[in-house]
Amino acid sequence: MQSKLIVVSAPSGAGKTSIVRYLLEQNPKLSFSVSATTRAKREMEVDGKDYYFIPVPEFQKRIENGAFLEWQEVYKGQYYGSLKSEVDRLGAEGKVVIFDVDVLGGINIKKFYGERALSIFIQPPTVEELKKRLLGRGTETPESLKKRVDKAEYELTFANQFDVVVVNDDLETARHEADNLIKEFLCQK
Repeated sequence: MQSKLIVVSAPSGAGKTSIVRYLLEQNPKLSFSVSATTRAKREMEVDGKDYYFIPVPEFQKRIENGAFLEWQEVYKGQYYGSLKSEVDRLGAEGKVVIFDVDVLGGINIKKFYGERALSIFIQPPTVEELKKRLLGRGTETPESLKKRVDKAEYELTFANQFDVVVVNDDLETARHEADNLIKEFLCQK
C-alpha cells in the first residue's frame, strides 16, 4: 500500500511552519519533506534541515533534469521546490511525508498524489493581521513587505482548491485543529 502524504500551505506569515513543527512533535509517523530554495539562508536556519539552499544555476539545472516533484519561481529569481529524491527517501523509510510549501506548490502536489494527500490551507484571520505578523519577524523591508502582502492576497484566492481550510486566528487552536484533521485522515482506509 502506498503511503499517505500531508500538504500544508499558506501565504507567507500565516503560521504554516509553526503549525508543521507542532504536527511533527505530535505524530512520530510524520516526517518533514525538506524543500529546496534559492533564497538566502536566514540566521537561525540550517541547510538540509530547514531548506536545501541551492544556488540559482544549480536549481535551474535540477529543474531541467526533472529532479523536482513541484517547483515555483515564487519571487523573481527566487525558486522553491520539493525534491523527488526527498519524498522517495522518506517513503522508503515508511514515513508519512508532510510538506510545508507555498500555495501553488501545495496545489501541484495535491494534483500529483490525489486522494493519497490531505491538503490543508492555513489562512490568516485578516490580511492586516498577516501584515503585523510579517512585520513582527523583523526581516522585512518596506518593499519586501509589500511584495509578500500582495502575493498573500493573491494566494488567498486559492484556498478553495485545498481539502480543508484552517483559520489561524489563535495558533494553539489552529495547531489542534490541523492535528485532529491529520489523525482522522491517517485512520481512513
